[in-house]
Amino acid sequence: AMYAFPKVELPRKAIEAAEERGYTPDTFYALSLLDYTGICAVPGSGFGQKDGTYHIRLTFLPDEDKLNRAMETFAEHHR
Repeated sequence: AMYAFPKVELPRKAIEAAEERGYTPDTFYALSLLDYTGICAVPGSGFGQKDGTYHIRLTFLPDEDKLNRAMETFAEHHR
């Protein structure tokens, strides 16, 4: 398995939407990623991230030939 802990840059509007719904911004992003792509991520707030930054933790288990498609799907959602 490979773990990644990328920093996620979120626009102010997304941070406000998360707060309105009672979520941390990284939790809101992780739920959106799951809802729209099926990619499951863990919010970084559970790992002691620096205040004012947002991360998610990903665990990669696909075969190598599927890894590129998984990364493309993640990139498409983040745009």
